[in-house]
Amino acid sequence: MGDHVALREVGLRDGLQLVAAVLPVEKKLAWYVAETAAGVRDFEVTSFVPPAAVPQFVDADEVGRRALAVPGPVCSALVVNLRGAERAFDAGFTRLNYVVSASEAHSRANARRTTDEAIAEYARLRAARDARPNRDDITLSVGIATAFGCTLQGNVAPARVAEVAAAIAAVGVEEIMLADTVGYGDPAAVAALVPMVAAAVGGVPLAAHFHDTRGLGLANLCAALEAGIRRFDASLGGLGGCPFAPGATGNIAMEDTVFLLDRLGCPTGIDLAALLELRAIVESWLPDERFGGALARAGLPRTHPVRSDAPAAAPDPTRDRTDPIGGGRS
Repeated sequence: MGDHVALREVGLRDGLQLVAAVLPVEKKLAWYVAETAAGVRDFEVTSFVPPAAVPQFVDADEVGRRALAVPGPVCSALVVNLRGAERAFDAGFTRLNYVVSASEAHSRANARRTTDEAIAEYARLRAARDARPNRDDITLSVGIATAFGCTLQGNVAPARVAEVAAAIAAVGVEEIMLADTVGYGDPAAVAALVPMVAAAVGGVPLAAHFHDTRGLGLANLCAALEAGIRRFDASLGGLGGCPFAPGATGNIAMEDTVFLLDRLGCPTGIDLAALLELRAIVESWLPDERFGGALARAGLPRTHPVRSDAPAAAPDPTRDRTDPIGGGRS
């Protein structure tokens, strides 16, 4: 295709939110720094939610402060209400991601409010953003969860998704992301929904967040590419899932996504060998977790360049493969 496609790593947030053992701050930051060195330039690093709800993010303020100090990558945080947004603003984040579920059942389980109440909360969050002195520097993205169906509710009408998207656009937003939270989507559904939502929101940029629950994650990404989307979420090793949506298993794997895009001629500038190396390290940190993806099992073809925008480099035999930030990679 030749178009650049932007990828956001969500493993540090979506990937870790179902992990029972809290990963130490130092390891979260090591993951972040190593993946930045591999060429990933956009991360969702934490979530400002009550620690009692998701203990994994009790360290959100510290992770945010330290991640924001790393020059180069775009760094964002998930928030689910105005209180969380204020915490994220105070921590220095200038990109926030909010979630509205198109499924009423999922909205009540995930955020304890109806979909319309979630949109009203977003309007309050937007107003708080607009009242800040650095408002022009703060970007708000809203993900529409369960856009392709819901394990709690079942069918979610595409017209309802478009209606929710239009309501969000009316409040004001810099991006709307269509999320297949439980892996109910398929390429035909993606091809039908994307233009419907695009027509409902005018010129608001669209992005997509796919789970690979039933093996269609990358097929759905291809359908979204054909429909014009050029920004996607992915998670190292396919980690992830919503704790309030039964059956919501992992995201599309970052390494498999990069491989696919490279093969399609969409440059990412990401070092696949470095991603696979980092994945092995993160797996060693989380031995009880289920990792997905095919590339880690099969390996890279001999004909595939290590990095889509640079020639393949010879392996460095002096590099300590257990150290994600060692070996002089910068």
